[in-house]
Amino acid sequence: MRSAGHDPTQVILDKIISPTEGLVEGRQTILAGTNNYLGLTFDPACIEAGVSAIRSQGTGTTGSRMANGSFSAHGALEQELADFFGVAYGMVFSTGYAANLGTLVALLKPGDAVLLDADAHASLYDGCQMSGADIYRFRHNDVGSLEKRLQRLGDRTADCLIITEGLYSVLGDCAPLAEIVVLKKRYGALLLVDEAHSLGVYGDRGCGVAEAQGVMQDVDFFVGTFSKSLGAMGGFCVSPHVELELIRYVSRPFIFTASSSPSIIASTHEALRQIKTRPELKQSLWRNARRLYQGLQALGFETGPEVSPVVAVRLGGKETALRFWNRLLESGVYTNLMIPPASPDQHSYIRCSVSAAHTEQQVERIIAAFGEANRP
Repeated sequence: MRSAGHDPTQVILDKIISPTEGLVEGRQTILAGTNNYLGLTFDPACIEAGVSAIRSQGTGTTGSRMANGSFSAHGALEQELADFFGVAYGMVFSTGYAANLGTLVALLKPGDAVLLDADAHASLYDGCQMSGADIYRFRHNDVGSLEKRLQRLGDRTADCLIITEGLYSVLGDCAPLAEIVVLKKRYGALLLVDEAHSLGVYGDRGCGVAEAQGVMQDVDFFVGTFSKSLGAMGGFCVSPHVELELIRYVSRPFIFTASSSPSIIASTHEALRQIKTRPELKQSLWRNARRLYQGLQALGFETGPEVSPVVAVRLGGKETALRFWNRLLESGVYTNLMIPPASPDQHSYIRCSVSAAHTEQQVERIIAAFGEANRP
């Protein structure tokens, strides 16, 4: 990495100028890899909500939810998230990673069966492994592969949890949730969907891919994060099942982690309100996503299978991808380098995360930078 130029694990943003610009080594740089899908990190109302919470409640809780760290705002946000998804119960965690870990280690036990999409996020894998459950992977977004594994389980499907993401964060493709729900019902399994990258992006209300595909009522557990469209840090799980409340008593990542600071809870609450009341944010996001996807395809790049706010370009080996990523950064465009084993296959990728805050000119500059980086 050092011989190729910059180390992608140690890029320092000297200054954040806006949701879409920063200074890297004194160079004004377009931020095209931040997951800031709705651009709310600099929203005045979100900032003011956070500042007001700090002034009135201090900088942190200094304790876990079961000690001294459960404030009224935590409970209010849990209920608001549950209402947003149309279910009765919700939990808030300190990070999205902890939400997946804390939910799965509580839901699953040794002897249970879990069917996990092969491209699922590391936190989903880690939660399943820590639980001691028997893990059976099925091929990415392959309903036929999922059914074969369900058939092999026989009577164990009654204790089976199917896990999938809504929008996958490397290739930008969506899970076939409507088809997965058919199998879930047929075999009597339960379903957990991680809407981390699809919250605020898909569905009429912004609930995610399950809403967009009309199957929200068939999902048993929704998990997600505040660090993408909501522009903060934290995670959640919501469910129609009252048993979710029992997770508070057995989930170690929930019990033994300090709760989110008042400012994070307040800004997240305001960001959720923005998702509900500002549909133009999602419209701008999708306009930018379509333009970037089509622009890169027109240059001859191999992109993900569908248009989404995650736009990935498949490149050759690690060295080729690293050189390409360095060229983009040196031209003033920050992206994400995805190489094995972090990528879902043996290929390397450059990933862009489009934002509603990107201007038309910035999107065109990103496209042009890819064209320039591809020259011999």
